[in-house]
Amino acid sequence: MENNLWNYIQSVKNQSPLVHNITNFVVMNNTANALLAVGASPIMSHAKSEIKDMVSISNAVVINIGTLDEYWSDSMLIAAEEAHHTKKTWVLDPVGAGATAFRDEILSKLLEFKPTVIRGNASEIIALAKANKTITKGVDSTAESNEAITAAKYLVENFQSVVCISGATDIIIDDKEMYFVENGHPLMTKVTGLGCSASAIVGAFASIAENKTESTVAAMVLLGIAGELAEKNSAGPGSLQMNILDKLYNISEQEFFENVKVSKK
Repeated sequence: MENNLWNYIQSVKNQSPLVHNITNFVVMNNTANALLAVGASPIMSHAKSEIKDMVSISNAVVINIGTLDEYWSDSMLIAAEEAHHTKKTWVLDPVGAGATAFRDEILSKLLEFKPTVIRGNASEIIALAKANKTITKGVDSTAESNEAITAAKYLVENFQSVVCISGATDIIIDDKEMYFVENGHPLMTKVTGLGCSASAIVGAFASIAENKTESTVAAMVLLGIAGELAEKNSAGPGSLQMNILDKLYNISEQEFFENVKVSKK
């Protein structure tokens, strides 16, 4: 499988897919730079009057609800609907799912348009599932990994999405398989927006692949390895952020194969 993962990395560089991001104010610059570093082309646009045109020219749409408001939520819904109807790859990052009724309402509407991939942390995946249906007793307790898996399987079954649970171990689930990615470094949690960058990179990779599950695994492995290698030359989170961008850009085939840590269940 490792060869397939590396091929996705090379394909993104060769094809330079255009990724339309409706994302949050905190991470726009980071997200755009991460996409450029992996070889994709970012565009950040949320004006309602041009959303459909942007979706039509893009290879993927990434919707991140981090700094949600009434105007942006309308734009997100227009983009998700257009992507769904035109069969474009689109990724949902449910930042802060469960924090407010407003977020849960918008997320429920977005889910109607069946995201290609949903990527969030364990708490967000659980909250996203709970907001749309009470599934099991376990989901009502603390956000442990097995509960997030239960929630993810519910989302896969009901919305036909690939679900990526980000954490110390990233878990990628579809209707047949489950992958565990052990790459990454704890210092990455001290840099804001790396999860948002992950969602954007997932969008770029999924846009050039028939197998959305494998491409999501490839995206998460790439970012995780970049974080591991970057940490070795970083004094703290500030230099880590810079070094991750450099490593996303210049990672070698040897570095990739020496460090990839993926298992399949």
